[in-house]
Amino acid sequence: MTMTSSPAPSSAVEGERADILAELAEARAALTTTVRGLDDARIAERPTVSGLRLGGLIKHVASIEEGWLRFVADGPSALRYDLPEGVTWEDFKAGTAQTYPQWAIDRQTEFQVLPGETLAGILARYEEVAARTTEIVAALPDLSVTHPLPEAPWHEPGGVRSARRVLLHVIAETAQHAGHADILRETIDGQTST
Repeated sequence: MTMTSSPAPSSAVEGERADILAELAEARAALTTTVRGLDDARIAERPTVSGLRLGGLIKHVASIEEGWLRFVADGPSALRYDLPEGVTWEDFKAGTAQTYPQWAIDRQTEFQVLPGETLAGILARYEEVAARTTEIVAALPDLSVTHPLPEAPWHEPGGVRSARRVLLHVIAETAQHAGHADILRETIDGQTST
């Protein structure tokens, strides 16, 4: 089972928007093709020392796309990186924090295939994210719409991102993980997505 091709950009989406959405759809297809012919158990396997799993990669990429497109639609409040009271970024980075924020815990579980999760469910969620991305992009007045980045050590202070740059980042992230997934698939059973 594979994700059906991502929703084609609607007729309301033309020009640069259509081109960007088409490129994102190609990157998504490269990622989801890696699970073709696998069952729920195989997508949960950890075939290398990295800890990556095919199902987890798809979950992670869907979450990244969903979060960044919420940022495009709603601004920096959609991507918050608050730390629990008394925890510093130094504690967090060193792994010595007494408690961890829910967003960090959620990020770790994205890479796993949890009990009860299925390939069909993971792909269906990714399709929903893809459809929502198309809706958000179609509704934007302009791809140059910008928002300030939320405070986090990995964002430059005072940085901003346009919708265009966010979409390019999502394409790059998806393509990068499609490459990881191809290696995982080849390690599992010798098959590649190409």
